[in-house]
Amino acid sequence: MRYIEMHAHMVSRTTDDYERMALTGCVAVSEPAFWAGWDRSTPEGFEDYFRQLTEFEPKRAQQYHIQHYTWLCLNPKEGDDRKLATEVVKRIPKYLDRPGVLGIGEIGVNRITLNEIETFKDHVQLAVDHNQMILIHTPHLEDKYKGTKIIVDNLLKFQKLDPSRVLVDHAEEHTIDMILSNGFHTGLTLYPNTKVSAQRAVDLVEMYGTERICVASACDWGPSVPVALPYFMMEMRRRKHPESLIDTMVYRNPAAFLEQSPKFMLPGEAQPAAVPAAK
Repeated sequence: MRYIEMHAHMVSRTTDDYERMALTGCVAVSEPAFWAGWDRSTPEGFEDYFRQLTEFEPKRAQQYHIQHYTWLCLNPKEGDDRKLATEVVKRIPKYLDRPGVLGIGEIGVNRITLNEIETFKDHVQLAVDHNQMILIHTPHLEDKYKGTKIIVDNLLKFQKLDPSRVLVDHAEEHTIDMILSNGFHTGLTLYPNTKVSAQRAVDLVEMYGTERICVASACDWGPSVPVALPYFMMEMRRRKHPESLIDTMVYRNPAAFLEQSPKFMLPGEAQPAAVPAAK
């Protein structure tokens, strides 16, 4: 069965992972901007990263007939440095017209500091000003509920923001209701230790239905599984859910959210224009 990987940090994965994903049915991948494992020291470092996301990764994915899309931002783990964040946010607009860029993300908070919240709001304002979709990171473990509530409360203050064009990711049992009840899309992340298992994800689908819910691996340089979605599908089948429902969760729901960007095309349709040369 075909699927769309809604959240994967492919710059940290090997080319073999693209092959495994293609062999298990992945037809498109959405890659949010990410923390490198250390804090970048200059705005120019982010520009090099944005070029990697918009120029190099689409070519790697294309070798395995996977469409690659991306989101741009300064990641929440680096959001406490206001001077750096302000400068990086100023540089993002010149990349927004590139073919595979879907919007701003993954933004949010990490340790939930006042500086991180200000950086988060700067990114949201950038998205509003440029009519961009948003993909949001929520904190891990014990900070999950507090961080998600702060994120949702701040999003609701932006009167021009359309909640249907925002996906709040990494939802769990104690945060999913506040996300969905405010009109946002949400993501269930199949990531070992710090997020949900395939079994918990299916539990949440059975509790809350399928509307505005997506599933992703969020694979990165940590312990993670780039082919996590097939395990979710297997658990759905084990519980006797119909193939049409599985297709909704792993293909139709992500496509419905991503298609709100005119740059996203369902697999098999015409491909985006060639990536422009860096300026």
